[in-house]
Amino acid sequence: MNAGMRAFLGAVLVVVTACTGDGSDPDPTAPRTYEFGPFAIGAGEEVVEDCVQISLDNDDYLYVNEVELTTGPGFHHSNWFFVPSHVFEGEDGTFKCDDRNFNEPVAAIYGGVLFAQSTQAAHEIQRFPEGVVLKIPPRFKIVAQVHLLNPADEPVRVTPNIKITPILEAAVTTTLAGISFQNQALALPANMASRFTVECDLTERHQFIFGRNPDFKIYYALAHYHDLATKLTVEAIKPSGEASVIYSTEHNVGDVLGGPIDPLFDMTGYTKLRMSCDFFNPRSQVVGWGVGDQEMCVFLAFSDSTYNWGGGVNEQGPPENPLMVGNTMTFTNGCQVFANDASR
Repeated sequence: MNAGMRAFLGAVLVVVTACTGDGSDPDPTAPRTYEFGPFAIGAGEEVVEDCVQISLDNDDYLYVNEVELTTGPGFHHSNWFFVPSHVFEGEDGTFKCDDRNFNEPVAAIYGGVLFAQSTQAAHEIQRFPEGVVLKIPPRFKIVAQVHLLNPADEPVRVTPNIKITPILEAAVTTTLAGISFQNQALALPANMASRFTVECDLTERHQFIFGRNPDFKIYYALAHYHDLATKLTVEAIKPSGEASVIYSTEHNVGDVLGGPIDPLFDMTGYTKLRMSCDFFNPRSQVVGWGVGDQEMCVFLAFSDSTYNWGGGVNEQGPPENPLMVGNTMTFTNGCQVFANDASR
């Protein structure tokens, strides 16, 4: 995931929990609701420098089956992670991401992905099947990059909240880890359709770690892109070249861009992930990777692997291997693959 997808307008964070939030709640499955803000966003204003931190004050493990985010107009995007208290050390509330060297890959390595908001979705629920959870260790906190963008002619005021619903350990059947791939090699040609593809071979890393080819199952997926995107597709590729679609969406910005994979996708027999982002750029200028009026191409997911998986093209650069296919200019870049142990 990319640090460019972060932001918001600071104010003192107010934490309100539906339970006591101090680890002493008699019902360990009580939802925990954390309210933050409010945030006043001026007309036409975009804010991309700030982060937020909320301590969970959990004395025991939390087995999170559902996350619900409620925001409002002007709350463009946010990525949420769970990390130990000493990582990005500081008080709860809003802070400048750079002041604590906040970095999304670092957050994923030291902790894990909790939730990613669909672009401009005002309300979204990430719910896993019964017994399927994200496991958050004791005394962890959640941190987020958030991006505020108010394209309206009038200021807006929002009071977002995030709600975490855990289940009992005895009810847990499956623990999930994160998957994150992105393609920063974007340069959308002017006045035409384009497609940007990155193909990532998981075999070498999976063989090194587990001594076998990929065999995990994918439970949930989400796309992140901006207004010029028309489609995102993720496929699994067999050594023979045969491809199967894992996830695809043509939803617009403002719609929920994620959801459960039903039926679950089993990577057994497949060795690669291929992500393609389609765009149509009606402008007279090339559009690159970035916030504001620029674009992004990101795939997020959760699997039952004991490792977090990530990669793609993680630095901005030119798209490669241009080829005109019909009326669409296509590009294909190489891929870096990363993996880290998510078990704890």
